[in-house]
Amino acid sequence: MSDPAIESNDAHSTSQEAKKPQIEPIRMPNVEEIRGQDIWNNCAVRSVVSGFMGGGLGLFMGMFLGALDNPIMQEEMTTRQQIVYQAKQMGRRSWSSCKTFAVMGLVFSAAECTVEKVRAKHDMTNTAVAGCVTGGTLSARGGPKAACMGCAGFATFSVLIEKFLDRYH
Repeated sequence: MSDPAIESNDAHSTSQEAKKPQIEPIRMPNVEEIRGQDIWNNCAVRSVVSGFMGGGLGLFMGMFLGALDNPIMQEEMTTRQQIVYQAKQMGRRSWSSCKTFAVMGLVFSAAECTVEKVRAKHDMTNTAVAGCVTGGTLSARGGPKAACMGCAGFATFSVLIEKFLDRYH
């Protein structure tokens, strides 16, 4: 006959071994993963992808905000005229927002990536410089004063977003 105390100890030790997390060995990336990382680390690729993603975001933002616009002469227009007016307004607003957000994504990503490569550091300064370049570029048509205000405003906004997301400790 077996001793019940020994059996309960064996069952207890077996359950403890099952609960221990298994340490997985470090897996080296394969060739495809390394090539994918090399492609994504290219500033041109990263900038173009960010530009397309920004354009897509701008398209949807423009559609949403364009739908909120009310026609000025709403009482004088028929329902069909209002629908056509709204559709045209959404199209114009979407295309405008698409272009703006695409340029914003492309310029910000290109500036941040370039500054990061030149400085060989990944910190908040890259974000501030990229924000300044982006804000200055987007507001350059308004003259030097507008470019400076755009630079300061977008750099501040970029740093605040990074602090909120807490990417850098």
